[in-house]
Amino acid sequence: MAKDLDEARKRLDDEYGQVRRRLDKIRNALDDVEAAGPEDDLFGLPENLEKQVHEVLTGGVIGSGAHGHRRARDEYRDLKGQR
Repeated sequence: MAKDLDEARKRLDDEYGQVRRRLDKIRNALDDVEAAGPEDDLFGLPENLEKQVHEVLTGGVIGSGAHGHRRARDEYRDLKGQR
């Protein structure tokens, strides 16, 4: 837990940046689904998209993903007095 508002803001910005960088994986997986033709794997491509979305939410094996951003945002807002 952050000790002051500046530390909480730094953590919030870090978590936000991590989530934003992972969004490209979702976009790429969605592009693959949209570009699929009749001979492509119409089961595997959406399954990969689902996997990428899950990874953004949870952070995968390492990291905390959007859940970590939510916790950092809540902590920052608590320290700022907005909740």
